Amino acid sequence: MLSKKSPAIRLALPNKGQLLDPTLSFLAACGLEIYKPNERQYVASVPALPQVSILFQRASDIVAKVDEGSADLGITGYDIVCEEGEAHDDVLVIWENLGYGKCELVLAVPESWIDVSSIGDLAELSVSYKEKGRPLRIATKFPNLTRDWLYERGIIHFSLIEAEGALEAAPSIGYADMIADLTASGTTLKENRLKRIAGGTILQSQACLIGNRRLLAGHPEKLQTTRIMLELIEAHVRAKQYVTVAGNFRAPSEEALAGRLLAAPEMLGLRGPRIARVYTPAAGESDWYAVSIVVEKKLLLPAVDHLRSVGGTDITVSPPTYLFDATSQRFDELLAKLKKRDE
Repeated sequence: MLSKKSPAIRLALPNKGQLLDPTLSFLAACGLEIYKPNERQYVASVPALPQVSILFQRASDIVAKVDEGSADLGITGYDIVCEEGEAHDDVLVIWENLGYGKCELVLAVPESWIDVSSIGDLAELSVSYKEKGRPLRIATKFPNLTRDWLYERGIIHFSLIEAEGALEAAPSIGYADMIADLTASGTTLKENRLKRIAGGTILQSQACLIGNRRLLAGHPEKLQTTRIMLELIEAHVRAKQYVTVAGNFRAPSEEALAGRLLAAPEMLGLRGPRIARVYTPAAGESDWYAVSIVVEKKLLLPAVDHLRSVGGTDITVSPPTYLFDATSQRFDELLAKLKKRDE
């Protein structure tokens, strides 16, 4: 039995910034609402899973906390994981794309550089700077990702300037010629008279779930709690792609109604229609049936039209909160990754 005094899982979450509120909302929608009695506290709990303890950390520190084992799991930006990945052997990416916190790590140059609009142009510019006696200066918070990406494309004449704070001002202030930074909409770049260059996307990123490989592999109770969390997250994420469509039909029998519905197999949802008798108080109306199907959102109107075409009425649509499969694909993938490391 799991002890409430000794949590089986410590989950590190961002304590501020653009990932904080979306992470809390995402977990709450998955049935994992966070309870934090005091906003100034750096710990919290999950009432639905009392064996889970929440640790609020800087997003940039979460990878290190998971690697050292002070947290078993963590949610942070995939960009941070990729930047620090090679330095943390015990960090395992469990879920790369949770669906929120989307942004891109891009190269951006001053708008006044009208002759620089592609990677090819940038390569030529870097050679030109070298011939003039100094390297092309690039300000970034992601030196490893930026350096490796440029090297892979044959751009070697540059100097990286690691900086904190708002990088967008670096070219105008003069301590860098251009930047490699995260952007979600591109608005901040435009406001600072910077432009992206074609083919200059270094990494596409969003919130991801990571774990400590050693702790998960060596503690069955931690792995079991991780499975519960993955099941809830996976079922909720999957459910967002579907809707349940239900309606009432009049037919001489279930078999006759099924035959009408099966006329359009592509509209039958995941497994086919669920048919149940409707018990109505009206005399002589014992031939009513309720039908429900689960279909992808993009097929909603075609499904409604099909139900109407075969006599459907009183049609309602509702979003499922969870949609569980026979097994958890994400948990199976986690087990495979842990097993592969042990082999």
